Amino acid sequence: MARDIGIDLGTTNVLIHLQGRGIILNEPAVIAVDRSSQEVIAVGREAYEMRGRVPETLEVIQPLKGGVVSDYDLTEAMLLHFFRRAHIRRGIRKANVLISTPTNVSEIEQLSLYEAVQKVTSGRVRIEAEPMVAAVGSGLDVLSAKGCMIVDIGGGTTDIAIIASGEILHAESIKIAGDDFDEAIIQYFKDQYQLLIGIQSAERIKIQLACAQMVEGRDVHNQELKGRDLVTGLPKAINVDSNDLYRALKDLLEQIVRAIRRVIEQASPEIIADIHDRGLVITGGGAMIQDLDLLITEQIKVSAIPSDQPMNAVALGTGMMMDWIDSGLVDPNKNNKKTRQNNLFIKIWRSIWK
Repeated sequence: MARDIGIDLGTTNVLIHLQGRGIILNEPAVIAVDRSSQEVIAVGREAYEMRGRVPETLEVIQPLKGGVVSDYDLTEAMLLHFFRRAHIRRGIRKANVLISTPTNVSEIEQLSLYEAVQKVTSGRVRIEAEPMVAAVGSGLDVLSAKGCMIVDIGGGTTDIAIIASGEILHAESIKIAGDDFDEAIIQYFKDQYQLLIGIQSAERIKIQLACAQMVEGRDVHNQELKGRDLVTGLPKAINVDSNDLYRALKDLLEQIVRAIRRVIEQASPEIIADIHDRGLVITGGGAMIQDLDLLITEQIKVSAIPSDQPMNAVALGTGMMMDWIDSGLVDPNKNNKKTRQNNLFIKIWRSIWK
């Protein structure tokens, strides 16, 4: 019998969860192609390592932007490659697939994603709202009548949602996330140090040094950063510390905090009381920024708790939701009004164009 597949099709990374085996693939969502022939040269980690190091004849592309497909053909090619790399056999390709999308994507954007995934499987493809899936993967009791809150800071979007009784009550998705952090870091060192760094260097120091509050004394960490001197054009190396990263990311993190506040302000007093008691959970790569939980707690007056597995929460959530559907714990036709409407739209569209 074919096993269900869950896919976290992110802007930055793709994770595949196979029923009974767990997460079987975690690769950068990057593909390298020949500019003239559009031939695929490399996919995943190999393509990621080529960023900033390829001749003009090649291009390294992220085929998804902000949680939606920006290049349909390359998304399909990337998924097919990942399925082969994960040794997903032909029989398993008949399995049902669950994928997630940000809450603010349009029906057309969902359809584009649906069609790309449908190319690599002959089973049923279901789309669920990403914050719901992330909440499930983070261990939140989304079926309880008491409200819970999730903040998922991914590569392309930050998705914020309040959930109760298996429904998303209030949500907001903003296009401020990990990729924007990288660009802000690059711009900061241009402006402050006249140093041009690449996207990989920006991501590396983000992972090692990023913090949401000023740090002092022994808590200040240092790292050598190399790039091109914008004055001389020659190689240059400088020592940077955690507070440089704080200054680079401060404005973006404040925008995320404001979005969290906007979502909370929409909730009823009873739901707000639930969130005050239970706290909110931060997941995604952004959850790993030092002291982000403290910043949110101070600004929102609600305890912010990093997820135990922030990078894997969505992928784990896809697997858990498929298990719930298979066992009858949840009815996929009754959960999540917006997702239900969009899945209906996809069914109608496919029936018209068969």
